[in-house]
Amino acid sequence: MKQSTSRWQLSAARGVIALTALLAAASAGAQEVSTEAAPSRDDRNIPIPSDPAAQSAADASDGQEIVVTGSRLRRPDFDTPSPVISLGAATIQQSGTTNITDFLAQLPALQGSTTSADTAGSGAGIGGAGLNLLDLRNLGTQRTLVLIDGRRQVASVPGSQAIDISTIPSDLVQRVDVLTGGASAIYGADAVTGVVNFILRKDFEGVTARGQAGISEYGDAGKRLIAITAGKNFGDGRGNIAVAYEYGDESRLKTRDRRYLRGTEQVGFFTNPADPDGEDNGVPDNVPLNNIRYFDTARQGGIDVDFDGFPDFIVDGGRLVAFDPGTYVPEAYQQGGNATLVSDFGNDLLPEIKRHNANAIARFEFSPAFEVFVEGKYAHSTAYTLGQPSFDFNLLIPADNPYLPAGLPTLVNGGVLVTRDNFDIGQRGATIARETMRGVSGVRGAVTPNANYELSYTWGQSRIENRYVNDVYDDRYYAAIDAVRGPNGQITCRVNVDPSWRPNQPYNSTRQRFQPTTFAPGECVPLNLFGEGVASQAAYDFVRANTTDRSTLRQQVVTGSLSGDTGAIFKLPGGPVSFVLGGEYRKEESAFRPDPIAARGLTFTNALGATRGEFDVKEGFAELGAPLLRDVPFFHRLTFSAALRLSDYSTIGGTTTWKVDGTWAPIRDITFNGTYSKAVRAPNIGELFNGRSQTFQFITDPCNLNQLQNGTEFRRANCQTLLSGLGVANPAAYRDTRSSNIPGFSGGNANLKEEEGTTWTAGVVVQPRFIPGLTVRGDWYDIKLAGAINTVTSAQLAQLCVDQPTLDNVFCQSITRTNVAVGSAQPGNIVGFNVGPQNVAGFNTAGLDLNVNYRLDTAKAGTFNLRFIGNYLDKLEFIGTPGAPITNRRQESAFRAPKFTATADLTWSLDNLTVNYGINFLDKTLRYSNQTTDNNPDVVAPEYKYIKQVWQHELYLAVDATDNFQFYGGVNNLFGQRPDLADSSYIQQIVGRYVFAGARVKM
Repeated sequence: MKQSTSRWQLSAARGVIALTALLAAASAGAQEVSTEAAPSRDDRNIPIPSDPAAQSAADASDGQEIVVTGSRLRRPDFDTPSPVISLGAATIQQSGTTNITDFLAQLPALQGSTTSADTAGSGAGIGGAGLNLLDLRNLGTQRTLVLIDGRRQVASVPGSQAIDISTIPSDLVQRVDVLTGGASAIYGADAVTGVVNFILRKDFEGVTARGQAGISEYGDAGKRLIAITAGKNFGDGRGNIAVAYEYGDESRLKTRDRRYLRGTEQVGFFTNPADPDGEDNGVPDNVPLNNIRYFDTARQGGIDVDFDGFPDFIVDGGRLVAFDPGTYVPEAYQQGGNATLVSDFGNDLLPEIKRHNANAIARFEFSPAFEVFVEGKYAHSTAYTLGQPSFDFNLLIPADNPYLPAGLPTLVNGGVLVTRDNFDIGQRGATIARETMRGVSGVRGAVTPNANYELSYTWGQSRIENRYVNDVYDDRYYAAIDAVRGPNGQITCRVNVDPSWRPNQPYNSTRQRFQPTTFAPGECVPLNLFGEGVASQAAYDFVRANTTDRSTLRQQVVTGSLSGDTGAIFKLPGGPVSFVLGGEYRKEESAFRPDPIAARGLTFTNALGATRGEFDVKEGFAELGAPLLRDVPFFHRLTFSAALRLSDYSTIGGTTTWKVDGTWAPIRDITFNGTYSKAVRAPNIGELFNGRSQTFQFITDPCNLNQLQNGTEFRRANCQTLLSGLGVANPAAYRDTRSSNIPGFSGGNANLKEEEGTTWTAGVVVQPRFIPGLTVRGDWYDIKLAGAINTVTSAQLAQLCVDQPTLDNVFCQSITRTNVAVGSAQPGNIVGFNVGPQNVAGFNTAGLDLNVNYRLDTAKAGTFNLRFIGNYLDKLEFIGTPGAPITNRRQESAFRAPKFTATADLTWSLDNLTVNYGINFLDKTLRYSNQTTDNNPDVVAPEYKYIKQVWQHELYLAVDATDNFQFYGGVNNLFGQRPDLADSSYIQQIVGRYVFAGARVKM
């Protein structure tokens, strides 16, 4: 879809061109140096160690001191007590992906991350299409801090601090460090669960170019990448300039592109018609069924002539035919018949994404005491995806409507009710353009031989334009479906002949009722609802609404620090004390401007409130590293470190975070590590200031007869009390059989406070001298969050209300049930909800990370490198309110939280050949939640209790044709593992076998 070029886009492009030209001019006339532009074969195949030590050693091969993620201290060695997983550029390339998030999401620590597959179709949400966000330890993207070379980047999601990883150029990444544990004392808020730090390549010399393309075994889901990087040293190596450009293109994948997901073949788990009440009788409550349809709606329009809430007829091929109800499947489905297929509402599995990424980096050292550095970035991406269409329940069509089909019985109620899925109006979708600009400038140098300073300024801006298509103007829609014959005998809208017309839809529970607002008298075009695709193009065009929302995010960060050691003054037995002292000022701004029509609630989707908010924070930080002992009996090394950060937020006031850690190596072969930290996360702009927005959600009522046993021990009694108070005659037999979405509202909460986290880790690193090249690291982590800011879904809201010890809780206050019949709603039914963030939740996760790396060099057989990263998830717990029962999410497929996960790679290189074989493993997961499975043993047959294990095999092959040219290719999901029955949790299985090939050239 074509995009118009705005002035700010032109300005940004000119800015990047000007910056590039300026940097190029700075290098003009520089002394020519003969170096390699890209890593040699040996460089490409350096094993990527599992512990930060060996990786950092490779990065520090020039003998310079380095800074390890998780600390600002300069360390002469590469040992760190914090558990860090480091992955290098070679490992990323061998994965075959052109989207670095797809690669990182395979790591056990990042299993819950949001990839493109999660932001396609209806799963995209408002403004989410195509986003790629990292989620460390499954505790939320808002608690994972993403850094670039230790510095922040402006967010990509309005109101948050979440960064779209696709704005980071994969070919410029030297390595990625994944740090577990609270790092707020080091890097500030949002690092409650840890940090993902992208280290970019420095001192780039020469030119490299890479092209890659891949496609699935079905001929779809294609991905393409073109990247070029050029750099030059000048001033006798005191300066460097590098520019990089990357283009990525990912094809859209639709549900109907997979035979087993479309039409009547799609299988899902639904209420067992043989056990509709869900009794604990050994009969499975849910069974796999295909050809499932919604029981009260049709694409052609279900016609209800007796107003009992169920269609009697449809119009098919111009003929009036009886509505076929098939076999009823509680609560809102049928098997067979001619209603709308559930699979019809399956939409995009992957969005279409196109992205451009330009970066420029330069530095020049005037003297050891004064070096200037600058960085510039311009990233632009476009994502396109289609979701579900609009739909309606119980639209009142008067008896004088000329589109009423012939042959209907006498309309004793003055008309008919129509329930319809509007596929012919079009699937609603979005084209979202995101532009990110970032600039870093600063100075650094040595104050003394033992002290260094750095002062930097980071500026960033994101502009987002969300264009939504195939929505519906409510006022036009109501006017268009109320058709009559005009004075000339032609069909027209009633509003065209009766200026006093007002919509009359008392039975409709899907839309609001609006007076004519978006069109002038006489402009209405009548719309025929009886039959699919029978209306005129003019009628479709009249009711369709294409809207545009816009957002702007800005970030400014000023950071200054002094680091060094006490070597010139004193030393401990283990060496000098290292230190960092610094301060930081950060300002975040976010503004969301909804489309004026949508903001007034005149479209089908949402009435969106504008959001504008900002905050700033002033911080001071300090870090100390004390090497207590070294090279004495039982103390090959003993170190202690501590960090402290004091913050003053304009929104929540002052906070304090701190961290202590230690390392003890009794001998050089084994090292014990431990950390303990207190972290905080301040509420972000969206959580505080989001405007009130209308939304529609489908809610399975937890008080339904067959849902009572799926909750806590409090649910049954709470539902009895709740429904009795609303006048339900027999609460024990209550059912809400509506298949309609329920209107509700969401918004921010200006009264939020910071959430507090406690993290501890304990680990051991083994590097046995008798097995050269082997490193084994194991780390236990435990993360607890108190007063956590949480926004539950409407369905979770309804469940949490009745699953607490009493009904006097914050969740029940946000659910509205009716005590009278209103339209299709009956007493007891949920008719509204309000969702928003609250400081009520608690999270706790713990587990064991195991990282193994083994490198074996042979004289004739080449080099072998084995890398293994595994995780045992001990717990992933959620507490709805203080004192409430614990909800265990471990091993639940909905949270991608297997008990065991692992990724392993075996790489072999010999001469000009490199072969890599990889395996990604995810343990089986529960099809239903732990709570449901524990409390309802026959929720499903034993053979369906778990979703099967994932074993994804990958093969990569690279050949250096010459010193300057490399061919490579590979296959992901080598053996074509398919999804388990009725499961779509793991998109790589749906994509199927994926083949890719590429080439890299250096000059």
